[in-house]
Amino acid sequence: MRFPLFVDAVSRRAGLPTTQAATIARAVLQTMVERMGASADGDPAGRLPDQLDGYLTGAGPAGGPADALGPADFVRRVGERAGVDETTARAGTGAVFATLREAVTVDEFHDMVARLPRDFDGMTQPIPRPYDG
Repeated sequence: MRFPLFVDAVSRRAGLPTTQAATIARAVLQTMVERMGASADGDPAGRLPDQLDGYLTGAGPAGGPADALGPADFVRRVGERAGVDETTARAGTGAVFATLREAVTVDEFHDMVARLPRDFDGMTQPIPRPYDG
């Protein structure tokens, strides 16, 4: 999946403009890498489809140990990176995880999610697609 298609799916799911969805998608992916740590095992870049891994360049620790990030801190950091409020960051984060769930294999998705704290479970569950009428 190419990044523009990924962003389009995030945009539709979160009900956000495409430009804002792209910014949030980058912020979520960067924060995931940060949260997973710097090890090759934890880096999701190799598991992301086509061009998505290129948007992780420059991701790294920003403002504290990655291990300390719980779901609320994760969303806060996404919001700070993307320059959006918490509600928008939360909707965008859920949309990114739902889109990732469809963009990678089941095993790849489970691998990525397994590196997140257990309390992230609610964030990584599928969210319904918007009805296209």
